[in-house]
Amino acid sequence: MAADGFLNLMTEHRSFYPLNKEIPVTPERVMEIVKTAIHQTPSSFNSQSNRVLVLFGTDHEKLWDITAEDIRAVVPADHWEPTGKKMAMFKAAAGTVLFFDDQTVVESMQQRFRLYADRIPVWASQSNGILQFALWTSLVAEGLGAGANLQHYNPLIDEKVVAEWKLPAIWKLNAQLVFG
Repeated sequence: MAADGFLNLMTEHRSFYPLNKEIPVTPERVMEIVKTAIHQTPSSFNSQSNRVLVLFGTDHEKLWDITAEDIRAVVPADHWEPTGKKMAMFKAAAGTVLFFDDQTVVESMQQRFRLYADRIPVWASQSNGILQFALWTSLVAEGLGAGANLQHYNPLIDEKVVAEWKLPAIWKLNAQLVFG
């Protein structure tokens, strides 16, 4: 059956934590995959509210330093060691894709389609989930194997992420896909 190849990729992609900086493709190839996944991901009324930021190298490491700093402020000191190890593990990966919903688009769609205004944020989030799944599965197909995991350190890190990478404040962080 034609679906078997796709279903096998779904089976292969699981959260894998001990990541490293070695990936079987170039950062440029990762970016090609990301751009195609964004373009091909369905969205309600073709709103295309998904946004991403792909971080490699020092930017990737800076993200996990920011995350560790923000988490350290809320995790009790006697519980920090396992959390600190997890942050170091994410930092040791090759890169991170940050997934956002562009609230400018969401709010515009709510104005245009008032009958569905309460559903549009939900649909935007669903589209973002489809993008996360599509991108993760595409990276598996490209040879990264299960070399990724999906994290959710938002809203804790949102403000610092927006400030550090000079992103529109109206982008709502949804998830972080760590790969390597």
